[in-house]
Amino acid sequence: MWLWLGLGLVLGIVLAIAVLAWLVFIFLRWRYLEHVIRIVQEKPIFIIPKGQPVAQAQEVRFRTVDGLTLCGCYIRTSAQKRRGVILFGLEYGSNRWSCLPYCENLVANGFDVFSFECRNQGDSDHQPGYEPLQWSTNYDVADFQAALNYLKSRSDGEQGGIGFFGISKGGSAGLLAAAQDPYVRCFVTDGIFATLTTMVPYMQRWIAIYSDHYLIQALLPTCFYHWMGHAALRRVSRERGCQFLHLEGVIGKLSPRPLLMIHGGSDTYIKPEMARMVFERAGRPKEFWLVEGAKHNQAIQVAGEEYQQRVLEFFLKNLAGIENSPGRKANREINSSSPTVASRFSS
Repeated sequence: MWLWLGLGLVLGIVLAIAVLAWLVFIFLRWRYLEHVIRIVQEKPIFIIPKGQPVAQAQEVRFRTVDGLTLCGCYIRTSAQKRRGVILFGLEYGSNRWSCLPYCENLVANGFDVFSFECRNQGDSDHQPGYEPLQWSTNYDVADFQAALNYLKSRSDGEQGGIGFFGISKGGSAGLLAAAQDPYVRCFVTDGIFATLTTMVPYMQRWIAIYSDHYLIQALLPTCFYHWMGHAALRRVSRERGCQFLHLEGVIGKLSPRPLLMIHGGSDTYIKPEMARMVFERAGRPKEFWLVEGAKHNQAIQVAGEEYQQRVLEFFLKNLAGIENSPGRKANREINSSSPTVASRFSS
């Protein structure tokens, strides 16, 4: 009898704690969800690069499955022989010509590059009622799928597949689309981020701004912040008529296709530890290159020729099928004299 009473008491205490915890969660959601929703919709403040048209590029117009016309530019290699085609994913808010600083070396060494503007960006059609944020949506993925279909349909298209090179949001959205399409054979990204692995650390840090209940903050598990993040994204999705997608859940599907993930060591928007959480979810083969001293989307300015060389070597090996032998490096006239400014981790 006493045993049953003891078990009943223990179960009662556990149930009471569970109910109390649930009530605390409900209270906190009611109290702070609106703040999270507001933060989700805040746009980052930084200088967005805009490139200028080049004469040798082909201006391109192509359609999405829902009838919008997107604008792009196709830049043919200046080399005698083409070694591959690369789809370029633009950073948030930039135009199609901003790919040039990243891709001039690729174009000179045998690669065609195709860059395009998603809906509501640059000269592409605007979808009424849709306002893009820095987070990747189903519309971004649909636009990348339309770009892939366009490249497949070209008379000079690469039947064996293409490479992908994406910056920040354009890198994240491109990976989301490529996870479903084996036509993309390998990936280079710079400054990419996923939704919840970016939101949750900021929520954990910023909750102190809105609450002085420090004991509750200390006791809140990480799953609570994930729960709040999902709730906020669902609300914003309904209000904006789109779906926010989660790179964390699909980046593993890129494997066994090679991935080179570049990130700035001094990135204050997407901190290196946030990028590493995404990288850890990717399958092999993969490589993480942390460029010390580089802020968000500034790795190319800091690393200079080393940046250009590593990206080129990656595509030569994984897209063109040329191994990195010293003789072939010399024949390609790649400048390898730049100082090492980064630490690299491979697996």
